[in-house]
Amino acid sequence: VVPSPAPLPVAVVSIGYQWPLSGPPVVTRRFDPPPQPWLPGHRGVDLAGEPGDLVRAAGPGVVFFAGQVAGVGVVSVNHPHGLRTTYQPVEPLVTAGERVWAGDPIGVLAPGHVGCPVAACLHWGLRRGDLYLDPLTLLGLGRVRLLPVHGELR
Repeated sequence: VVPSPAPLPVAVVSIGYQWPLSGPPVVTRRFDPPPQPWLPGHRGVDLAGEPGDLVRAAGPGVVFFAGQVAGVGVVSVNHPHGLRTTYQPVEPLVTAGERVWAGDPIGVLAPGHVGCPVAACLHWGLRRGDLYLDPLTLLGLGRVRLLPVHGELR
């Protein structure tokens, strides 16, 4: 059973989150969480881009991490309401502790994301604590799904 995360507060969607890449957004792979936290899954969305595209902060916050993880450039930003967005593969333009606003450049998109069907894909993730969430919910675009409540679907 996949635990049901609490919905994001309406205020989160309304505080000005935006797409992290310029131009018309193209999602090449959707959020597909695993049924158990330790199993494989897709813990974010992949957005089509071009190598060298500017990657922008999706919302206001403070850079938590900017550097390499297993040879891949990553930027993580802490936002209000205990949320953290992640962006990879990028060449960071920011440093940990730096305040950013929605739309501020935080990195440059690099090629090489596994499974990307175009020249470059940005893997954009969202977490609240240890729970991965669909980052499209920040834009009011997440999937709606019915979950059982006391053995019934509502």
